[in-house]
Amino acid sequence: MSLRRKIIDYSRGNNLSNFWRLYRLQKKAKNGLYRDILTFVMSRYAHRHGGYIGPDTIFNSVPVLPHGLHGIFISRYAVIGEECWIYQNVTIGEVNKKAPIIGNNCLIGAGAIIVGGIKIGDNVKIGAGAVVSTDISDGCTVVSQPMHVIERKLEQSCD
Repeated sequence: MSLRRKIIDYSRGNNLSNFWRLYRLQKKAKNGLYRDILTFVMSRYAHRHGGYIGPDTIFNSVPVLPHGLHGIFISRYAVIGEECWIYQNVTIGEVNKKAPIIGNNCLIGAGAIIVGGIKIGDNVKIGAGAVVSTDISDGCTVVSQPMHVIERKLEQSCD
């Protein structure tokens, strides 16, 4: 990557490699004070980029964030699967300390809201602006408010 591209990515807040380094260190930390310091620094870093990722959020792999952390809120109780794409202004929130479990290879469009103790299956696409508060089966595409399932794959019911 060229120096020019690195400077542009850094100025936009798209270079999150330091954030993910802090995240990995924070997860490995055993000492309470050391973990708290890493959590504080990680939260400040996320806040600088306009987002929030809870300290206890579980990522099975680093998600793809095409627009950086801009406007993204992820609850501390959420579990995010592998190779998920999360666009700007997404909220993955909790209700009564229960947050969504999101499967692998999911795409969450800009401005989508996912709340509650629900399960989102693998290979699910959630359209921009959709509000999801019920379980979604594997391979479905969800759009709109109120939520509508518009595509079904694999002979499964997405309802």
